[in-house]
Amino acid sequence: MRDELGTWDAVETAERIAAGDVSAREVVEAAIARAEQHALNAIVTPTFERALDEVGRGVRGPLAGVPTFVKDLDHLAGVRTGFGSRAFRDLVPRETSPNVAQLLSTGLVALGKSATPEFGLTCATEPLAHRPTVNPRAPGFSPGGSSGGAAALVSAGVVPIAHASDGGGSIRIPAASTGLVGLKPSQRRLVPLDGVTALPVPIATPGVLTRTVRDTAAWFAAAEQAFADPSLPPVGHVRGPGTARLRVGLYTGSPLGSPIDPEVVAAARGTAATLEELGHRVTEVPFPFDDRFERDFLLYWAFVAWATAQLGRRAGDRFDRRQLEPWTQGLMRSFRRRAWRLPTAILRLRRFARTWDAGFEGIDVLVTPVTAAPPPPLGHLAPTVPFDQKRERLLAYVPYTPAHNVSGAPGISLPLGRSSDGRPIGVQLSTRVGGERTLLELAYELEQARPWPLA
Repeated sequence: MRDELGTWDAVETAERIAAGDVSAREVVEAAIARAEQHALNAIVTPTFERALDEVGRGVRGPLAGVPTFVKDLDHLAGVRTGFGSRAFRDLVPRETSPNVAQLLSTGLVALGKSATPEFGLTCATEPLAHRPTVNPRAPGFSPGGSSGGAAALVSAGVVPIAHASDGGGSIRIPAASTGLVGLKPSQRRLVPLDGVTALPVPIATPGVLTRTVRDTAAWFAAAEQAFADPSLPPVGHVRGPGTARLRVGLYTGSPLGSPIDPEVVAAARGTAATLEELGHRVTEVPFPFDDRFERDFLLYWAFVAWATAQLGRRAGDRFDRRQLEPWTQGLMRSFRRRAWRLPTAILRLRRFARTWDAGFEGIDVLVTPVTAAPPPPLGHLAPTVPFDQKRERLLAYVPYTPAHNVSGAPGISLPLGRSSDGRPIGVQLSTRVGGERTLLELAYELEQARPWPLA
């Protein structure tokens, strides 16, 4: 029975609990058993007894009783927050982060905190604070990051849905790496992550990772009941494909001139061909940014690393700056050398939303790869790789995702490809700010036309 529970997605799990086919306690107990069985290095702080107590008291919401994990960059009251870093010790918050409160308002039950790289500053979950997180779909290869622990737990079937966040691709990259659905929402769509609104260019936003489109759609509909920004059109509960035939742009080129793996290109082109067969009109288009954007984004990313370390000092003796990882320290040094360029970079990044919108003047949706290659081997993007070498590897690997974070636009990764050796490949659909409904409707259509394996 416990194995069967692990095959249900979040919607089915909630429906069966509501119908009385199974109790919330049985569902949570089965998820705990799966968590203890899988050696994924994806759970940094389990809260199993707390979860059982919570379902014993009763939970409410559209997804009541469905187990989940909270990414260890955000606070869960009374549970240690580590930020994926050795530099923090015994930091136990008294309050839950507002975005986590929104997550749990849907009825989800947290089983603990999931692994992340230090401060979420890279797209591989191999922090020095613990062993590298395992990719269940491709052992020996990266599950992506920074929501790598969440992705591993959902991909392995431990839980059907997990909390995630995306500041440069950190929902979409793990989704692509582990065969999941990962929607990075529009900026302001959900309750902001802690501290994001104080940044000169807010780039990070929370979300979830799931195995099915309907789980992502159901969670967004439920989350809107707790918070909805009136400046954006509501997503609502998207339950299936739309009827409109769309103008689809296809881009499989290299924004920075680095090589793109032919199997990744084939996955994106195959998706475009499917959309054309379904009646959508596909044309090839340029990507709406150049290498200056990437340089500005990297400088800003280095500033975020520097600012995060400064904020860490507020933790007093619970923060030891000497324990920061080499990659984080390298970003901080890089920022200090080029800090004088930051004001101009910020001005250009703030204007980028107009550049992004201009790229959609003749299309409704853009199809691209998520990453330039299938997931790399563990160690390829480890925090101990020399800074300049890792920087070049990151630029070559993730040229497609940061544009959404700066523009504030949504993007969704769908598991529509697989390499010759079996590694998952994600394809990204993008649109203008506020267009999540369009992306979900199109994702449903692709899921029906080209079903992907759920395990």
